[in-house]
Amino acid sequence: MTETHSSGARGDSGPQTARLVASRVLDVPDFPKPGVMFKDLMPLFADGAAFREVIDGIVAYHGRENFDTVVGIEARGFVVAAAIAYATGVGVVPVRKAGKLPRPAYAATYELEYGEATLEVHQDAFTAGHRVLVVDDVLATGGTAEATLDLVERAGGTVAGFTVLLELAFLKGRERLAPRPVHALLTV
Repeated sequence: MTETHSSGARGDSGPQTARLVASRVLDVPDFPKPGVMFKDLMPLFADGAAFREVIDGIVAYHGRENFDTVVGIEARGFVVAAAIAYATGVGVVPVRKAGKLPRPAYAATYELEYGEATLEVHQDAFTAGHRVLVVDDVLATGGTAEATLDLVERAGGTVAGFTVLLELAFLKGRERLAPRPVHALLTV
């Protein structure tokens, strides 16, 4: 395992935040399959001061009054979403893997960089016009994000923003999500 290089780090919230995130990311080779370089953000989550700074930065970027609910994408997105929801006093809604939600749900199947997956959200998760901030840990090809943003809209929510801690720019996920804006704390 190696640390993601933090000098010259760039991101949509400036170089200081990008360096902070980069300094807490570990590269894990060949996970979940050979040839994939997994970006492990658990060291960031485990560092209370760094995690607080990241959450405060996301809230400052979007503004406390600009969203009514935070959606976290399974599973590491749950960690970020819950912290933002707590910091702002709004609710949190999970977007889960298929078969994990107990009530009627909308589903979206999409391609991953290494397979296929289905995500779901409860059909009654939002009221019409509900402003939703969607968060996840990593933006790769954009399939997970695109499916989630579509699910939020199908369930009646309005996407107020989309933030990730780490964007893998070479996989062009941001382009796939256009014209929706993407906020990435660190882009590599």
